[in-house]
Amino acid sequence: MTVFLCALGGYLAGSIPFAVLVSRVMGLPDPRSYGSGNIGATNVLRSGNRIAALATLIGDAAKGWVAVMVARALELPVEMLAVVGFAAFLGHVFPVWLRFKGGKGVATAAGVLIAFDWRVGVAVIVVWLAVAAATRYSSLAALVAALFAPAAAWYVAGAGPVVWAVIGMSVLLVIRHHTNLRKLLRGEESRIGARKEVAASKEAVP
Repeated sequence: MTVFLCALGGYLAGSIPFAVLVSRVMGLPDPRSYGSGNIGATNVLRSGNRIAALATLIGDAAKGWVAVMVARALELPVEMLAVVGFAAFLGHVFPVWLRFKGGKGVATAAGVLIAFDWRVGVAVIVVWLAVAAATRYSSLAALVAALFAPAAAWYVAGAGPVVWAVIGMSVLLVIRHHTNLRKLLRGEESRIGARKEVAASKEAVP
């Protein structure tokens, strides 16, 4: 029962759709209606509103961080911390409020990693930033960071439930980016900051 309650709490925290909420508050189109349709900061940035994208990024990272930190404050064992962190990540990827159609989980995973161990979180974020700055491909940066994260967690924390939670998040992150990977291989992937048509229903004028 304790495991179930911890998992449920983490999942519900992670399922808060900040991209949708921020866009609604700021009078912007629903992020599911343009660009990639993803409820993440990168897609919100395609609306042209950097403040909304930043607010989404902070919110998505914070919900993963807060979920794990609450578990820490309750002095739950490390196994429960791993469960809560992974559940928060699942909540973002499969949110109950959006019929289980969520984002890819990059920011939420970063928040969870920082809460697990700030050294792991910072190391993974640095890798993401380095790849993103060099290529301007958010998806490529996420894929490289996802592959790097388990090694970083194992190096810092050693084998254990936290590492398995990180491996689980990394596997799902790679799976969620399968479409981006195909676009990268075809040279069709959008770069960071590239705006797409906000109104998905609007047709191109010849």
